[in-house]
Amino acid sequence: MKNRASGTTSWRPRRPGMRRVLAGLIRFLFALLTRFRVEGRENVPMEGPLLVVANHFHFADPLAVIHAVRRPLDFIGGLRMPFAPAAVRWIPRLWGLHRVPRGEEGFARAALRGAEATLQAGGIVGLFPEGGSWANVLRPPRPGAAFLAARTGVRVLPIGIDGVDGILPSLRRFRRQRVTVRIGPVLGPFPSEGTGQPGRARLDEIGNLLMRAVAELVPDDRRGAFSQDPELRREAESLAAYPWARKSERAVSEQERKRRDP
Repeated sequence: MKNRASGTTSWRPRRPGMRRVLAGLIRFLFALLTRFRVEGRENVPMEGPLLVVANHFHFADPLAVIHAVRRPLDFIGGLRMPFAPAAVRWIPRLWGLHRVPRGEEGFARAALRGAEATLQAGGIVGLFPEGGSWANVLRPPRPGAAFLAARTGVRVLPIGIDGVDGILPSLRRFRRQRVTVRIGPVLGPFPSEGTGQPGRARLDEIGNLLMRAVAELVPDDRRGAFSQDPELRREAESLAAYPWARKSERAVSEQERKRRDP
């Protein structure tokens, strides 16, 4: 376990050899296909537990986070990737995730417990508070990131990702897409007030604070629900609905498959 005073840690990433190979492949692909830029890498702490949160506009956003942060990360991710092509779904399987069958609460709690254990041991967990990549503007957060921040008391690193969703369209025009990852100053800690589980009001407060920090790191027209422009906020409302609110990720995945392959 981690000694908070000294910053030492007993945490070791799962599948370290495989992750090194995949990280090298990710660096190669971004160098080949994009003009990749990182701003604020000096904000990444070099030691100690850390919760990394970012916007989620595209299925490849986790790869951009891996490339930018350059520290071993565990991720919380969906059991299935309904918005990603089948050709890339092997990458998260090889990396190893705390898998969440979204829309199935019992399994979500198990994934959060696994992520909490990583943080308590001094590791790093990355997750996307919006809960999925079904839109290209910011949406309200799901409670998972705030829950982990409150339960563990670790610091939180906000990241804004811009341009990943334009990689494939640019390639079709034989151009390399500009991708910018902006890393903000660490936030928190946000310990739970009192004893027991953090209340929903406290989780909403923390979650919105984290998303506002992420909003400062993405372009104005992508800030959606956290934009200062009332018109942009209204436009984002139509995209804010959580797809797994009343059905499991399996159902959403099947729906996407039928839509692509009628």
